[in-house]
Amino acid sequence: MCLIITVYCFFKAVPKRSADYVLSGYWSERAANEAKKYGNVNLVVPKPAKYDRIPPVEEWNLDPEASYVFICDNETINGIEFHEDITHALNGVPLVADCSSNLFSRQIDVSKYGLIFAGAQKNFGPAGVTLVIIRNDLIGHAIKECPSIFDYKVQAGNNSLYQTPPTFAIYVCGLVFEWLKKHGGMESIGKVNRMKADAVYEVIDNSNGFYHSPINPKDRSRVTIPFRLCVDGKPNEALEKEFLAEADKKNNLKELKGHRSVGGIRAAIFNALSLEEIETLVFYMKDFQRRHQ
Repeated sequence: MCLIITVYCFFKAVPKRSADYVLSGYWSERAANEAKKYGNVNLVVPKPAKYDRIPPVEEWNLDPEASYVFICDNETINGIEFHEDITHALNGVPLVADCSSNLFSRQIDVSKYGLIFAGAQKNFGPAGVTLVIIRNDLIGHAIKECPSIFDYKVQAGNNSLYQTPPTFAIYVCGLVFEWLKKHGGMESIGKVNRMKADAVYEVIDNSNGFYHSPINPKDRSRVTIPFRLCVDGKPNEALEKEFLAEADKKNNLKELKGHRSVGGIRAAIFNALSLEEIETLVFYMKDFQRRHQ
């Protein structure tokens, strides 16, 4: 998906085929690597030794002539999320955002973005659907290498029916949108997701080091929360294996294992998980700490 967006977003209207990329984790790094196949990629900050924060915009080396500035709005693997409006610092350059894991999890002002793209599979539908929101003035500037099927002028001109769409998956997305509206829309959903995340982070931060979040608090994700279990201040894989096994077999808490690239535990608390289900996780975390610390 990052490749598709990249091929389009090196706009032919911009003489300099160059783009700014903000590396904040696994997915933004992969996106930058794809973009290098089609143009120059300027990393606005050097790649860090580890991803644990979003560098302040004051530290960014931005190109005022770039085609676009790219961010991954929420890094699922690393647990890092953009919470502040950064467009004031972009010199009018369009902001392109991968919002695959946090679109429809809170209110956002889409007018701040040049282009938003998101896979449906996290918060609003099954895998196989990609939603794109693009500013009108950016339509019609695809570079010559862009296949017609990924040219948004072609797609917009054909009412998103240039090819046969995944009709059943789109139908399911419609059902999810109705569910979101029934539960109060983005304002209400955002509040619930904030409460869910706060409940998990409260356990982590009040655990006296038993649980550890590696992410700078102001950049922590609301929807994907990685953490480690520690003994004497160091991650303990044996204890984490016990935590995962007991979570699954005795508490029906599944898929908590962290991504292989970072290890540890990861709580993916997307829209489908209720506050009550998060309370089950929180209770288990507290109980496990009580029995093992």
